[in-house]
Amino acid sequence: MNENLFASFAAPTILGLPAAVLIILFPPLLVPTSKHLINNRLITTQQWLIQLTSKQMMTMHNTKGRTWSLMLVSLIIFIATTNLLGLLPHSFTPTTQLSMNLAMAIPLWAGTVVMGLRFKTKNALAHFLPQGTPTPLIPMLIIIETISLFIQPMALAVRLTANITAGHLLMHLIGSATLALSTISLPSTLIMFTILILLTVLEIAVALIQAYVFTLLVSLYLHDNT
Repeated sequence: MNENLFASFAAPTILGLPAAVLIILFPPLLVPTSKHLINNRLITTQQWLIQLTSKQMMTMHNTKGRTWSLMLVSLIIFIATTNLLGLLPHSFTPTTQLSMNLAMAIPLWAGTVVMGLRFKTKNALAHFLPQGTPTPLIPMLIIIETISLFIQPMALAVRLTANITAGHLLMHLIGSATLALSTISLPSTLIMFTILILLTVLEIAVALIQAYVFTLLVSLYLHDNT
């Protein structure tokens, strides 16, 4: 069991070629679209959820910040669908890869910082040195604020990676324990199976919450710089 504990996190290959790109492109195909004048219940529910999420994240933004609404909505849909698909048996979750999460976090964070330096230069630079700072502490505070600024994309990526990976590992361990107990004790197997079902429900909630948290933090970074 210990040898294959991290096997599910290895990037899959097809005929020796990496298949991660195909897996990343697959979730958008699951989002239904409609060209009809009257939508069905699935499309209506989807549009209602998108409008609700967009309204909640974009309320605090000004005109410049609201230009990111399409990108942020697409981001939360992509992360949520990717996380949910990763809960299926024998599937691969791209969001367990720190490299992919950094590839999402760094450009978005850099975009918000560039907008802040372009449109709110004084306010953006003022964050490095709070008003009323004693003169001897100025160099130290500038270094600390600079480090905290550059840590933001790393925190975004590590938070998403750690939460999704921890949930998958726990499900793997409990599932393996359930199989091992199935030949030993039926009551213990039923208890472990019940725990596994409850954990699966929890992981579905975590998959959606982490998508929302990642997008919300990017939205807050955008709000601070526009």
